[in-house]
Amino acid sequence: MSHDVVRRVFQAVDSFDPDTFAELLAEDATLVFGNAEPMVGRHAVAAGLRTFYSTIGGLRHRIVRDWQVGADTIAETEVTYRRLDGKDAAVVAVSIWRTRDDGLISDYRIFADLAPVHEA
Repeated sequence: MSHDVVRRVFQAVDSFDPDTFAELLAEDATLVFGNAEPMVGRHAVAAGLRTFYSTIGGLRHRIVRDWQVGADTIAETEVTYRRLDGKDAAVVAVSIWRTRDDGLISDYRIFADLAPVHEA
């Protein structure tokens, strides 16, 4: 997987359109954010993203570095979230995903501390 593909994944996330990101997923894909319960299936992931997106005003990823090991990709990013109060909050995140032979993502995991995004 090239750096261009990693960029395309984060462009889909930053589009703020859950269906755009879901198009990158296998029908039975799993997404886990931190220690939350897994979302299983393309439609469940899109629904979960819709719920999450309703708690923020937007987001933007800056790719710090990425690695590919076989079918697995690891990406370190700095994510700037636009809070609902209009302020920005930046956090460091690591995303790890596995891609099937057909190019669709089957397993996606996000590790980030979102406390600064939801602080009062």
